[in-house]
Formats: sequence, C-alpha cells, structure tokens
Amino acid sequence: MRATASLGQILASGERSFSFELFPPKTDEGERLLWQTVREIEALKPTFVSVTYGAGGSTRDRTVRLTGEIAHETTVTPVAHLTCVGASRDELAHVVGQYAAEGVTTLLALRGDPPTGLNTPWQPHPGGLDQAVQLVELIRTLGSFSVGVAAFPDGHPESPDLDHDARVLALKQQAGAEFAITQFFFRVEAYEALVERALAHGCTMPIVPGIMPVTNVAQIERFAALSGAAFPPALAERFRAIADDPDAVVRLGIDVAAEMSQRLLDIGAPGLHYYTLNRSHSTIEVYQALGLGATTG
Repeated sequence: MRATASLGQILASGERSFSFELFPPKTDEGERLLWQTVREIEALKPTFVSVTYGAGGSTRDRTVRLTGEIAHETTVTPVAHLTCVGASRDELAHVVGQYAAEGVTTLLALRGDPPTGLNTPWQPHPGGLDQAVQLVELIRTLGSFSVGVAAFPDGHPESPDLDHDARVLALKQQAGAEFAITQFFFRVEAYEALVERALAHGCTMPIVPGIMPVTNVAQIERFAALSGAAFPPALAERFRAIADDPDAVVRLGIDVAAEMSQRLLDIGAPGLHYYTLNRSHSTIEVYQALGLGATTG
C-alpha cells in the first residue's frame, strides 16, 4: 500500500529507504520493457521510484503520462523529475499542474543540463528559471508537494568548489526542499564528506546516496566524464581488466555496488537510490546481496 505520509516525512523519519530511477523510453517496445522493470521493482516494495524528465515535446508528455500511470496502476510511489530546461515559468507551472492532476505529489527539482550540451554555457529559457532553488520555490507555491533536489558528492561540473555545492544545497533546503538524491559516485568517502559539508552550512535534510552498478565499462566511463563523477583509477583498472567479458563486468559491478551500499548504510545513510538504466537485474541482485526484506513504501 502506498504511504500516506509525504516522501520527505518518510525519509526524515529515520527509516531506511530503497529506491530506483527509471527514464521514459522513446519507443513502444522500450515502454513495454520499462513496465517489466517496474513490476520487478514493485515486488521489492521500494520506498519510491523516480522518473527522469525530457524537456519539451512528446518526451515530456510521455514522462508525465508514465509517471501518472505508475501512481495509478502500481503500489509504488513515483517521484517526477522536473528541470528548468526549455520552458518558461508559466510552462513549468503547467507541467506541475499536469503532475498534480495525475496524482503525483513528489517532485525532484533540477536545473538540468545546458540545452546546447554538456560543457557549454548554461542559458536559461527566456522567461524561465536560472537555478534549481528557483524551481523549488515555484513548486512550493503551487501546492502541497514534497520536493527533492540533487546533490553532488564529487562536485557539480560547473561548481567552483565543493564547499559552494554544500552552500547551494543548504539554500535549496531553505527554499523548501525536503530531501536530496545524489549523483552517482564510487567513493563512499565523497558522500560522507558531502554530508558533513552540508551540515556545516545548516543543511539537515536527508541526503540519499545514488548508486549506479557498472554493467558496461565504456558506458560508465562516459557517464562519469559527463557528470563529473570520479571513477577511481584502481577501480577502473579492475573493470578494464575484464572488459572483454560482459558477464564478469556485470558480476563485478554488482559486487562493488553491494559493498558500497553496505558501507553507506553502516555510516548512517538514510537509504539507497539505484540508477537502473531501465534494467532491473543488477540492482535487484545488489538489493538481494544486502539481505534486505520488504521496505516501508
């Protein structure tokens, strides 16, 4: 049964959360595979699943529709991503209204990547918003939503330093954010340091670590380069040594993610959030490797 408390309240209650990220597919076949993944994840009774957001056009419409269908047709609590990219303030408010009409009550407020591509200057949409903190403020004026934001253990690609990231996270909380989910990372120490820096700036909201089990060496190296996540050389070498054996890569990816997950729980992380890439196999094996039973959802 879906929880009646807000997600922010659940995460702040001290109970460990377990959650998964999905992205809206572009084809009908991709959508069929997505629903297969949703049902497999639903059986684990996760605290929530998040659904990423494509700015503009049919991708955005598909995102809203799929997130609403998860809300209506499953027992899983959906968290809808929303970015500032490609939309005016009024258009963003309209999308928030669409989510509300679908019964989606939790949003993850993100600035989003530059529409001209990563490593290019960010330019807000005319009449749009420039920062995630502004999007948090907008959402909070539009209804009783639980609002989450992003956090970056290895630093946001555009941030001058890690302390700046921590100050921004505190500002997001002041604007009304109730929880944060981190970008994926590979060093537990980076997450621990982020939490300490955030707390020093008065940020007390739960910060849920994001984990991406490695299933493809070239893919994870590309993702790490794009996101600014540090792929430790020693770990990268372990994967490169078996890169020609896809099954071995997946196995090592599960083992590394399970070890990280346990260490994060041991240091008091409020939960674990898994980036599935719409494939549930590895994340389910990580979950099972931790010996976890049903969670509050």
